[in-house]
Amino acid sequence: MPVSVFLARVSGRPQPRSRLRLAAVLGLVLAVSAPLQAATPQAEDLPIGPLLAGEYALQAGQLADAARWYLEAARDADGDVLLAERATRIALLANDDALAAQALKLWRQRAPDSLALEATTISLALREGQLRKARRDLQKLLARPEPRAWRYALVALAGGRDPQVVARVLGQLVDAGAIPGELAAWQEFGRLSLRLDAPELSARIVDEMVRRFPDEPRVAVLRAGQLGQAGQHDQARELLGRIEPRAAADPEIRAMLTIAYEALGDYAAAARVVAQGPQDIRTWGMRASLLARAGDTLALQALYAELSAGDRGRPDPARRMLLGRIAEFLKRPADAVDWYRGVAGGPERQEARIRIAVALYELGRKAEAYAEAHALQNDAGSDDDARRNAYLLEGELRQRDGDGGAEIEALDRGLAAYPDAPALLYARALAWERQDRIDRAEADLRKLLVSDPENVAALNALGYTLADRTQRYQEALELIDRARTAEPDSAAIVDSYGWVLYRLGRNEEALVELRRAWGLTKDPEIGAHLGEVLWVLGRRDEAQRYFEESRKLDPDNRSLSRALQKLGLPPPAAKPQPAPVQESAQPPQAGTKEPAP
Repeated sequence: MPVSVFLARVSGRPQPRSRLRLAAVLGLVLAVSAPLQAATPQAEDLPIGPLLAGEYALQAGQLADAARWYLEAARDADGDVLLAERATRIALLANDDALAAQALKLWRQRAPDSLALEATTISLALREGQLRKARRDLQKLLARPEPRAWRYALVALAGGRDPQVVARVLGQLVDAGAIPGELAAWQEFGRLSLRLDAPELSARIVDEMVRRFPDEPRVAVLRAGQLGQAGQHDQARELLGRIEPRAAADPEIRAMLTIAYEALGDYAAAARVVAQGPQDIRTWGMRASLLARAGDTLALQALYAELSAGDRGRPDPARRMLLGRIAEFLKRPADAVDWYRGVAGGPERQEARIRIAVALYELGRKAEAYAEAHALQNDAGSDDDARRNAYLLEGELRQRDGDGGAEIEALDRGLAAYPDAPALLYARALAWERQDRIDRAEADLRKLLVSDPENVAALNALGYTLADRTQRYQEALELIDRARTAEPDSAAIVDSYGWVLYRLGRNEEALVELRRAWGLTKDPEIGAHLGEVLWVLGRRDEAQRYFEESRKLDPDNRSLSRALQKLGLPPPAAKPQPAPVQESAQPPQAGTKEPAP
């Protein structure tokens, strides 16, 4: 009987997906993991006591205890590869390198030829500072003839704890000519260097790619990304412009160029690329969103006129929804209301009713907006998702009005209609947090976790709130560790982990995790946290760089403002933010600290 099935049976309920995938999720090797060759032990051969203790510790977020129990289980299950591998990965997640080394030794004894084992061995060497050994083993792995070997090397590097250490070793591999001569390998190692926030290394890798693959547009796009990261935006645009003529006939090049221009913040150029080739509701929507972000009102008006003319005689619900969104951005809320009211049926009808309320609000007809939301909330003929979203929308509009009491009241009514609905509980918890009612925010998040113990967004939000707004740091750490167990590479969760380490006074460890979070996602909250830790460590020039990056991303970010105020620095200059064309009420996404827009 497989271990995961055994655990599901003894727990008396179906095993959650995060547990069934634990061997993959916890590890550094994900999609590239090779199948285990050893037979799985029967239930009677399993060390039941240590397994149960390890699993319950894992579910409680007590990773240090889980690592010890799983190592004991792996030792007791003689010859079992799965438990040795699992014990190694849990120890790595717990940042217990000593236990990881012991578990890895068992794994090596039982499956000495595993590529996943080699990758994990290298990751551990990187974490322990054995850089010469890590580099030597990486070169051996990259020289292996298996087609997947370089992918394991890539994962091994990504498993290193400190981005600066990983960047140094990757640079040495480039110097040694160890990267295989195929474009895909160079692309992936180049992308890793960008995530490591190592611009000099990125430049070296891209220069080598240009030399090896001079006519490859994907190389030009990567080179433009490296130039953009270095602040050389004009050179990046010039490079992209050279390959733009090839986009008209090649949808793959169009997609790459769109992403590259968007990363540079050149939304008008991205919209220009999307306008090439066949057009449909998807490409029109992309163009509208990009033009809105660029603030190009004239181009957006032209697109609006084109789509309006095409609507005559054959009304299309999806087109009318898009026209309504464009009208909202063009500050024509009355036209938006008309377009949304023209969506007579189909799956877009419920969203159209939500958007009518938003457009009426923008018109200043707030009473009508709230009446529209109430009508949808009370419409028994509408589906439950639409009605729940109507309560979320009303709460958001009340928040815009600065009426925190009415926001809570709207969400209370939603929870009376849909008791314990996760999105409503989550939204109310965040509303309480904004009002500094941390006790009530915690109560709602804990209630959500009673009905859904594996809710990663709630685990992360509660852990972060306790770390940020209370002194219950150990409890916060256990909650965040539970979230990390399910999604170890979520930028929001890694940021929370780094932040609680900082609050615990473990500043150097916090810095490593926050750098990793920033590499995963350039987010103003992560940048604010990273800047604060660097400032406290006395690295003030570097801290100012991250504060400036965060200002550019979102000058109104709460975490940024609080960090600057705490450190006695001038507040960021606010600037108006255009409303996104594709805005809609949605439930929160896993791993977030805020509800999705």
